[in-house]
Amino acid sequence: MKRILGLFVVLALGNAAQAATLTVNCFSNMNVSVEAAIPLWKKLHPDVDIKVNTLAYGDHHNALTTALATGSGAGDVDCVEVGFVAKFGESGGLEDLLKAPYNAKQYQSKVTAYAWAQSTNPDGGLYVFPADIAPGTLFYREDVLKKAGVSAASLTKSWESYIAAGKKIKEKTGAYLLHNAGFVAQAYIRAKVPAGESLFFDTKGQPVLNSARFVQAITLAKQVRDARLDANIAEWSPEWTDGLNKGRIATQPFGAWFEGTMRSMIPETAGKWRSVDLPEKSYATWGGSFMAIPKQSKQKELAWEFLKFFALNKEVQLNSFRVNSSLPSLKAAQSDALFKQPVEFLGGQVARPMWVRAANKVKGIESNRLESVATDAFAAALDRVLNNNVAIKTALDEAQSTVARRLNR
Repeated sequence: MKRILGLFVVLALGNAAQAATLTVNCFSNMNVSVEAAIPLWKKLHPDVDIKVNTLAYGDHHNALTTALATGSGAGDVDCVEVGFVAKFGESGGLEDLLKAPYNAKQYQSKVTAYAWAQSTNPDGGLYVFPADIAPGTLFYREDVLKKAGVSAASLTKSWESYIAAGKKIKEKTGAYLLHNAGFVAQAYIRAKVPAGESLFFDTKGQPVLNSARFVQAITLAKQVRDARLDANIAEWSPEWTDGLNKGRIATQPFGAWFEGTMRSMIPETAGKWRSVDLPEKSYATWGGSFMAIPKQSKQKELAWEFLKFFALNKEVQLNSFRVNSSLPSLKAAQSDALFKQPVEFLGGQVARPMWVRAANKVKGIESNRLESVATDAFAAALDRVLNNNVAIKTALDEAQSTVARRLNR
């Protein structure tokens, strides 16, 4: 009897030794998609557990910065937002997925083109893999526009007609065109990126924050502010939520993923919103998530299996969209019947084909390691113009100098 019991103990220990736990470090919101994929993963890999560690967006990326610099603290798989792709790629702490044993180039045709371009570092390496995409769109309150006698077409004909529509909306209803004038500038710079350039840098990697694109972007934003068409409040603030909820904000340019956010943030407005392309049928990207394998991972083969499972499995990508409105980067998922269904929150509008079309019209632009620095510099310039009456050229020249100094260190 003791010999049999001993055999059971040995077998139990043997099974425990074979079990594995894969750690995925994520930022909040994307963790919802990862956690939703675990039951599907367990069906294929019952002997491998997934542990998801979640931090707030900024905290996660700060922690990953430290982990890659020190060689300790990263996950087996780490989530990365688009603004940090090049920075982490140049850190030397991530696996190049184009190299063996990953050989990710074979999957390029399966992924939305602009997302693949974003994944590629200036050195030609692929240190992250696209997980979801975020084409830009313009959400608007159908009830507010009807009350103002404004058509959706007037919002999209041009950037100038968008502002003109805002004046009529304000006059007829008292509602603001949008929560903050700066978002007009943010939408414009994303929608007007010249071929070959990235959001803030030219083809040679030099900053372009004082170029004509940025001058026009802030000019439009200032027109909105001077006409008092924005509420001058910050996104994610209680005032912003309240304004969206009560119809005091008529439009919201953002990534298509924001439809899912609104569903949980302002559920009582369901059916009142619609979505259209950005003005002038502009196509832009507004966010996007990726996955990377840190070199310090002790389970790289398993990590690669999970990354492929998450990014290249149609059902996983669709499930992520269902729970989190994360638009799939996988082309095969974008053609699913799910995308042709009416969107209840948008009053039954069949909006998803429009978002997919927009995503596949976005120009492929590479990321830059100083993108987060340039983002902050441009935001500071916007703030100085809109809130401190600094001249546009002065503010943008200073933003340009700030990024150029960092680039030349």
